[in-house]
Amino acid sequence: MQNLVEIYLGGGCFWGSEGYFKRIKGVVETEVGYANGTTQNTSYYQIGKTDHAEVVRVKFDENVVSLAEILAHYFRIIDPLSINRQGNDIGRQYRTGIYYIDEKLIAQIKASFNAEQAKYKEKIAVEIAPLQNYVVAEEYHQDYLGKNPSGYCHVDLSLASKPLYDEAKFSKPSDEVLRKNLSELEYKVTQEKATERAYSSEYDKFNERGIYVDIVTKKPLFSSSDKYDAGCGWPSFTKPITTDALNYHDDFSHAMSRIEVTSKLGGSHLGHVFSDGLREKGGLRYCINGASLEFIPLEKMVKKGYSEFIPYVK
Repeated sequence: MQNLVEIYLGGGCFWGSEGYFKRIKGVVETEVGYANGTTQNTSYYQIGKTDHAEVVRVKFDENVVSLAEILAHYFRIIDPLSINRQGNDIGRQYRTGIYYIDEKLIAQIKASFNAEQAKYKEKIAVEIAPLQNYVVAEEYHQDYLGKNPSGYCHVDLSLASKPLYDEAKFSKPSDEVLRKNLSELEYKVTQEKATERAYSSEYDKFNERGIYVDIVTKKPLFSSSDKYDAGCGWPSFTKPITTDALNYHDDFSHAMSRIEVTSKLGGSHLGHVFSDGLREKGGLRYCINGASLEFIPLEKMVKKGYSEFIPYVK
């Protein structure tokens, strides 16, 4: 079951913005158009007079990718300090903005905006407003870079396949250090694919707000917003915190056919993912060993260097 959400993003020339978001896992549909001008009708050659902004409509499955991750990608490909300009394109039609049709998204949008603003002393020039006077752009603009691969683009499309966050601060220690710093159970679970006893983890019935990181590399893996009590005896989640957090492997051990999940950066064994989860949340159940996780409370995320991930905690 999909949970489809729409957001409209102004980030300069919409050819590049659409080309980028088409590559993001969980995005199911894109469309370019003109938004928040003074009239209900306009065209590519009139937007200078009608004050519309070039935008890309991004429809995504929130059961796969969160709005926080979508907006992290958005801020990655724009210059948030630039006013009425992105790349070589200058004019009001190239202003940056986040436009919504569902007011339930406002809190999440502001959380992402505030996380980005915290990186700068200057005020970032990104509008946040309800969508108004939206006009679908002409057909030749739709999927322009797909039709014209050598066409102009101010966005580095290759970024879509690279880690969203700087991974330099996350690394896997040597085996000697791991044996010293991890408990016997934590080591056996993460490094030798052991399984902790059901109902033994402190995180099984744990409901505090924050993030769960890989106990080995400290990279974020899950958000408390996606945690639920599956009644299985292990901490369970509906999805990882970001779409690039995990790796998946066929597991035929113990005469069973399962999908093992490991941390993408450190290769830590975490648990398995099953298809008997909450249907309204996509149907997946990430059944995770608590011994592979470390919990970072929301109120300590800034101090511990995880401020960028605060928007993922609703």
